[in-house]
This record gives sequence, structure tokens and C-alpha cells, in this order.
Amino acid sequence: MEITDEAAHPTMPPTSTSLTFTLNPALDTKAAADAFAQGGHTRLTDFLEEACAEALWRELRAREDWVQVINSGDKSFELDRPTRKSFSPEQAKAMDDAVYAGARSGFQFRYEAVRVPDSAKARAKSTDPLARFATWMSSAPVRALLGAVTGEAALTFADAQGTAYAPGDFLTAHDDAVAGKRRHAAYVLGLNPAWRAEWGGLLLLHDGGEQGRIAVPAFNTLDLIRVGQAHSVSEVTRAAPNRRYAVTGWMRKGPVPA
Repeated sequence: MEITDEAAHPTMPPTSTSLTFTLNPALDTKAAADAFAQGGHTRLTDFLEEACAEALWRELRAREDWVQVINSGDKSFELDRPTRKSFSPEQAKAMDDAVYAGARSGFQFRYEAVRVPDSAKARAKSTDPLARFATWMSSAPVRALLGAVTGEAALTFADAQGTAYAPGDFLTAHDDAVAGKRRHAAYVLGLNPAWRAEWGGLLLLHDGGEQGRIAVPAFNTLDLIRVGQAHSVSEVTRAAPNRRYAVTGWMRKGPVPA
């Protein structure tokens, strides 16, 4: 099922090319730090000043350079929107069947992404608002705040990507631990002004056995997840009127990519 977000917002103005980002000065970092220490997850509500979050949300909705990322075992594939639209019904069904088969017993994902380079030089040359966001997330004030929340003073930079989950998209359980990446905490900046839990796209924290926690997509919320804490994103249902938008990445340690 393909959805067109812009149909619901025909008068949506374009994002300014001079988009900047500002932290909400009223964040309750003490409560967030306590929750992270206890359960490996916390949510900062109203993370950005509202106008910043709204501008970033509009930017993501208006983009057309999304690529769908799908894995088959250890291999990952990227498909742009024109390529997917060219699929015959039989090809689309075969792709769906393969994705769902992979999710039955292993790690599987399907969602759309816009990549951001890790290189500081590449980000500085880019006019992409997502690159500016990654640079801002890597700045000293943001690293200091998120370091205080996650208990890690040695954070050096953040990577980033835009993500969009359409109906049928999901991400099965994983813990983000990849050798050599020096990831400390994953982050998910939710950009969904109206979202019902029934639409899916839920961030699920797996605590083992039958236990678990749920975070419903929301607007201008920053979820932080300790690397090693298993989590997943449930499938977005056909009832969702638009994609589930976020900017995601990891707060990392070690040398900053040049």
C-alpha cells in the first residue's frame, strides 16, 4: 500500500534552507537520567523548541529522495520510490513474501531512510537540513546534555538518518551492538503530530520473557535506548494515514570521522 502524506496537508509550506535547531531549555534531565539508569530507556518530551521540530517534520514529509532499505540475512538492499513503483503486482508480492518470511525467525527490517554522512567535512559542505541536524546533535551542548542523561561523559559525536515507516514497514528485535562502532545509546527523535497506538510503529523495549515496555510514536520526543537493550519497531498498519517519521542514530564515542 502506498500513501501520499502531502495529500493530507496540501498547503504545507516548504522548509527554510536556513533551518537551525535549539534545545528546549525546560527539559527535565534529572528524571530522564534516573529512568535511563534504571531501565536502559528514557524519553525526553519537547526535546527541541517547537518551531524547530515543526520545520524538521515538514522537511521530512516534503522529501522525495527516500530509499527503502530491506535486508536479506546479512545483506542490505536499497530501493528508491520510482523503482518500487515500477514493480509488477507479482514482483511486489514476492518482495513482501520474502520480507515476512525473514521476520518469522530472524532479524528483518523494511523502512525508508535518508542517509547522512558521518564525516564532519562532508556535513559542513552539505546544504541538507539533516546534515545540519547531525552536526548540531554532535555539538558540545547537546553531547553534554545527553551524556548527563545516559551517564557517559565521553560522547564525541552523533550519526543520523531520516526514517519513514509506511504501512507494512517494521524492524525486528536487535540491540544495536556492533563491534568497532563504539555506540553508547541509540536515539529516536519522533516527528509525528498525530499518531494512534492502533496504527502500529510502536517502539518496543524487550525485557525478556513476557515482559516489555511500549513507547507510542509522538511529536518532538527524543527516545534514548542503551546499546545492549533489545528493542524493535512494530509493523505500521494500513490504518495509518501517513508515514511514521523520525530522525534516528546513535550517540557514539571515539574519534570523530574526518
